[in-house]
Amino acid sequence: MKITWLGHSAFRLEESTGTTVVTDPYSESLVGYRMRKVAADAVTVSHGHKDHCELSRIEGGAEVLDTVGFWEVKGVDITSMLSYHDAAKGAHRGQNLIFKYRMDGVDLCHLGDIGEECGVSTGDAIGTVNVLMIPVGGNYTIDAARAKEYVDFLMPDIVIPMHYRTPSCNIDIERVNDFLDLFDEEQLVYVDGDTIEVDREYFDGDRTKVIVFSDKNF
Repeated sequence: MKITWLGHSAFRLEESTGTTVVTDPYSESLVGYRMRKVAADAVTVSHGHKDHCELSRIEGGAEVLDTVGFWEVKGVDITSMLSYHDAAKGAHRGQNLIFKYRMDGVDLCHLGDIGEECGVSTGDAIGTVNVLMIPVGGNYTIDAARAKEYVDFLMPDIVIPMHYRTPSCNIDIERVNDFLDLFDEEQLVYVDGDTIEVDREYFDGDRTKVIVFSDKNF
């Protein structure tokens, strides 16, 4: 399967069968990135803020998944569960949906704009994860240190940081460096582009890899 970073918290997940899911499409004017229009069979929306729910960027009559539930979309299983956008049980920023996807035998998890600390109940509900897409920029979400707690609890094979500041980003969040500094250098994988291709054989079962995509296209 292929994972393509579209900027911010948006990814294009494509199974080998061609089934495609896009996560959290965003408003260009708000975020600052150029988000190209993409076709998808389904789009998952973690919450209703415009940097995560700009459906005008999605083509192809995609099914919109923005509630708690379970779906099967052309052979891809998708599950969502409720969490909070802040550390005060949603009192400040409301609720957030965590999404899990099963594609080509790979378990992926997108944490959306999660703001609550990692707890046993949330971690156990998420369960097994091969690929974890996690916000690390702080301010509106968990910060680098809190994100590392999720990584340590879930022990994914791959972590993809998201929702962090780059030179083109207009949002007041931190850069990715604070998160990367919490890992050993040999765990970091810098991708000269926006796409990786993974399958079960990609995971060596040794240590978590942190994938950092290039931001030169945004």
